[in-house]
Amino acid sequence: MVSPIPPAPRPARRLTGLVRRLARERDGAALIEFAIITPVLLMITLGSLEFGLNVYMRSVLEGAMLQAGRNSGLQSSQSDQSAIDQLVRTQVRNILPNATVTFDRDNYASFSRVDKPEDFTDGNSNGVYDTTECFQDVNGNNRWDADSGRDGIGGANDVVEYTATVTYPSFIPVGGALGISPTTRIQAKTLLRNQPFATQPGWSARQVCP
Repeated sequence: MVSPIPPAPRPARRLTGLVRRLARERDGAALIEFAIITPVLLMITLGSLEFGLNVYMRSVLEGAMLQAGRNSGLQSSQSDQSAIDQLVRTQVRNILPNATVTFDRDNYASFSRVDKPEDFTDGNSNGVYDTTECFQDVNGNNRWDADSGRDGIGGANDVVEYTATVTYPSFIPVGGALGISPTTRIQAKTLLRNQPFATQPGWSARQVCP
């Protein structure tokens, strides 16, 4: 004859009953679910807002750069580049007052030379410049450059690459903890040719052999 299973000790029965009651209890469940979901929804919302702002700011920046490029091509504006920069800066800060706006200008002999490296003699035919190879020093700095442009606005008939970079704080306050940069950076460029108000300065390259 099989002996009956003895009942569980009283403390164990109480614990089991408590677990069952908690499993059936729904009071406060919505609060817990809300606490779990809210951060996710907040991140999605902030991310969507930041994406929309980035798209809009890029459009504003590109429009301002086109206008600045037209002004910068005039002879009268060659000595007033700060006013052209201020035009772009003002349009950006009308949307984002705390944005940082920086500018860069490089000039080239022609459109075909923009962002192009200086020519070099590829002695070992590996397709890349080696420090022992001769090169054509286009910008006169006595070293080989992956970008052959000169700093500044150049002279008459020169092609100018005008670059603006905008940096502003991210909408996502805890982005750093998630590996997201705390700042957003957008950039726009425009190309223009200076007016022929004088003879184009010489762009003769000098061969340099290290």
